[in-house]
Parts: sequence; C-alpha cells; structure tokens
Amino acid sequence: MQHFLTAALYKFVELPDFADMQAPLLASCESQGVKGTLLLAPEGINGTIAGSQEGVQAVLAFLRRDPRLAMLEHKEAYAAHMPFYRMKVRLKREIVTLGVPDVHPALMAGRYIKPQEWNALLDKPGLVLIDTRNDYEVAIGSFTQAINPQTKSFSELPAWVEREMAPGGHLAPVNGKNPQVAMFCTGGIRCEKSTAFLRSKGFEDVYHLEGGILKYLETMPEDQSQWQGECFVFDERVSVGHGVKPGNFTLCRSCRDPLSAQDRQSPLYELGVSCPHCHAKTTDSQKQGYRERQHQVEMAETRRIAHIGARQPGSD
Repeated sequence: MQHFLTAALYKFVELPDFADMQAPLLASCESQGVKGTLLLAPEGINGTIAGSQEGVQAVLAFLRRDPRLAMLEHKEAYAAHMPFYRMKVRLKREIVTLGVPDVHPALMAGRYIKPQEWNALLDKPGLVLIDTRNDYEVAIGSFTQAINPQTKSFSELPAWVEREMAPGGHLAPVNGKNPQVAMFCTGGIRCEKSTAFLRSKGFEDVYHLEGGILKYLETMPEDQSQWQGECFVFDERVSVGHGVKPGNFTLCRSCRDPLSAQDRQSPLYELGVSCPHCHAKTTDSQKQGYRERQHQVEMAETRRIAHIGARQPGSD
C-alpha cells in the first residue's frame, strides 16, 4: 500500500524576510509529522516533503496562507515507505544555485510553454533546444534534438552559455540576431532560472517547458511524445517513464549515479558499494566502509527500522 504522500514544490518569489520564515515553517512540519528538506532564500522556496496525506496538506495550507505563496504549486507522488528521516528547513542564497547575481526568475523568466504546445515549438526552424540538467541525468533520457551542455552541476551552465555565445557556438547570433532558445529540466525550476539568465544576456525569444519533463510525461500520450528514454528523479523511484510510471533504473549508493540493468550486471557492481561509474574512483578502504554501511542498512531493513545513515537520492 502507498501510505506516504510526497510533495515536491518550488516558487520563485521575492522573500526579503525569508530568515524569519524558517522557525514557523519548521514548527508546522514537525507538528504534522512531515519530513524532508525545504530551502528558503530571497528568491523563493524549493524542496520536497513527505508524510501522511493530512500532514502534507496541512503544511501546504500553512505555506499558502502567506499571500506571496498563495499560488504555490506542487507535484504529488505516493510511496510505500517514508523517503526521508528528518525535517530540515535551510536558509540559502539561492533555492537553486546558479551563482550569478541579479538574476530574478520571478521577474525575468522566459515564456512558459505548456506540454501540449511543446512539440509544435520543437518543430520551429532554427530553434536551439537546451537540456539544463546535469550529464548523469541527460544520460538516461532527453528530447531527441536537445543539446547536452555536459555539466556536472547547474552552476556550470553560465560558463557554458558564455562559450556558446562566441562565433561558431550554439548560441551565437545569426545575421546579427540571437537565436530562439527553448530550455527544459525535470520539474521546471532550473529552466525557469536559466531562461532568466539568458534574458539577462540579451536573448529575447526564450521559452521553457511549463512543469518540466515530469508534466510532459504525465500529459503527452506516448505515441505523440518526442521524449526518448527515462527521466531521472530525486526520490526513491530514481527514474520514471511515460505516464510518470516508475522506470528501470536504480541508484548507486556510493556515487549516486543512476544504474541500468546492464550496469547492474557488471562485475564492478556491488550493491551499496560500487558500480561501473565509480569502482575505480574509490579505495579498498572506502569500499570496505561502504560494505559495512550496506550491512547496517540490511540489518535495519530486517528489523523494519529506519537506518538513519542511509543516503537519500538527490540529497546534499
């Protein structure tokens, strides 16, 4: 049975008093038995929480009582097990780290394109389509014609944009005019900020997929979809496919890269210890430590108790 409701949420909105919001928000979550991580910054709120349906809905109602968050949207998923062990409300400079000052998505983001209109946009001649996610995410699925910036973190994207704006680059002007650009990401937050960054660089025709890949996979029939592969997600599902159904990937608990069935057949794969992506990057001593950790995880599962040291998908 699916006992726990998970809610992923974010909103870019000016919150100059974000630090004052920390304690009341944490108290609301704890009073409802809700766990997870929420980030507060001057530019807005971001995070994922889980708990009983009543508890999660109570926290969402608490947030929406703030007029600035009244239109806060969230995505829901259900899980058989609680995906988090603690509740944290953190104060940050940014809710998603780009590392560029004076980029304000609440004021500067590109034009939202609904999933039903996305395919028509992709057919536009000369459109530059950019996947703003990290390379390990892109590796398991993307839109066919998308450019992969091959970043290891979102904060590397501005430098890639600067390079591609030079003559011969994907973002170089054509006949003195910047190209039309469309950007996408998992749930919308990274492409919303990256389109704001592009607009700050002088790009006018900038679009992003409203609701991200997840909304597209939920909305578009598979036979009309231009998505290929699966979509990495930062929860216990690891990946999803069309219809947002759980995919075929698992997570390496050592390096946190997604693993295909073929990866798991490799002699370099050891549950909780190593995979083909990280086996050569860790020492024998580290691997032994991971084996002990995996043993503790299995003991905890046998006893049906939460192993506090278990690493969560997408955790910091």
